[in-house]
Amino acid sequence: MVTLGELMMILDLHRQGLTVTAIARQLGLDRKTVRRYIARGLEPPAYGPRQRQARSTDPFLAYLRERLAAFPELTAVRLWRELRERGFAGGYTAVKRAVRDLRPAPLKPFEVRFETPPGEQAQVDLARFEVTFTDEPGLTRIVWLFSLVLGFSRLIWARFVIHQDLQTVLRCHMAALAAIGGVPREILYDRMKTAVTGEDPDCLVVYNRGLLDLARHYGFQPRACRPYRPQTKGKVERPFRYIREDFFLAGSFRNLDDLNAQLRQWLDGVANARLHATTQRVVNEAFAEERLALKPLPLAPYRTVLKLERRVSHEGLVSVAGNLYSVPDATRRRILDVHVFADEICIIEDGVVVARHVPLDGRNQKRVDPEHRKLTSSSRARHIARDQIVVGRAGDRVARRSLDFYDAVGRRLADRGGVR
Repeated sequence: MVTLGELMMILDLHRQGLTVTAIARQLGLDRKTVRRYIARGLEPPAYGPRQRQARSTDPFLAYLRERLAAFPELTAVRLWRELRERGFAGGYTAVKRAVRDLRPAPLKPFEVRFETPPGEQAQVDLARFEVTFTDEPGLTRIVWLFSLVLGFSRLIWARFVIHQDLQTVLRCHMAALAAIGGVPREILYDRMKTAVTGEDPDCLVVYNRGLLDLARHYGFQPRACRPYRPQTKGKVERPFRYIREDFFLAGSFRNLDDLNAQLRQWLDGVANARLHATTQRVVNEAFAEERLALKPLPLAPYRTVLKLERRVSHEGLVSVAGNLYSVPDATRRRILDVHVFADEICIIEDGVVVARHVPLDGRNQKRVDPEHRKLTSSSRARHIARDQIVVGRAGDRVARRSLDFYDAVGRRLADRGGVR
């Protein structure tokens, strides 16, 4: 019996004019075999079934088949013990091999696609990206993509951020809900720490307090997906791959602002303008329908606060989340109160707000308000009145007088008998 490759070699050498003997010698085959396959031509070789060797478990196959049909989850160890009680003298490996061949394959249920009505659900998640900005050649940075996807229309809102901390996640929620112009009834989360902190003794999900405050303000219900069940949040995880492959890969970005500007343009012109493969609708057209079903945004802005104390540096700066923010030159205290909002940082002295800043993304950045730096170093010198001069020790002052005054004093002393 020859392989298909050997058959092709036989026929090829025969077409080249080699004799049967030469072909047999070159390929190490019998001449009768070569002659037979030349006569047969391109007919592929036929391989008969390999004879099955007898196994020690063959007399017990009927019993194993019956037991596994009734109880498919019986272990091979258990069945090996049962067979030994019935006279089986073989080893565990033989039984394990027989059970593997006989055990019925488990039925895997089909996945049921979970669809939601308009305005019912959005899904939120974060994904890790590595990028080298052209403004920082040779330096690879880690950025995080925050993405919110509406369940009905599949509209994507996304933004790249440096941190994945709570304040950043809250700011992204505020920006996303403002951009879509409404609030879904529930938002589904992966079990990220900024959303879920764990479970209580009754196995109930414990949500992050900051996220609960945000949900209470906007009026949506946070919902954690089941662990190890990626199917439950596929609407937000599939777009991550789409964004990575269709937008991010092979892109060139100057900095984080440029990355987000290009992302925004791609979302508006490509992702949300496409015909969605699942819904078979243009995303923006489906969103126009879903937007009418969203709950209205609250009238008041979200103003939860994180209270801190920070020391003012000799440069007039305070540190918050790895970045520096300026305070006015006239600030007297060295320890100030800092209130960190989702979209604003307020620096307070004696109960009065002395500085307001928009939070910076990233770390090791500095924001100095020009209004805080009006005094120069010369202004710290003493202000001296024009009618006074300073002499001798600090604080000794004499009045400024003309020379005529001192001349008159000299004549008066002379009239009294001179100066001794």
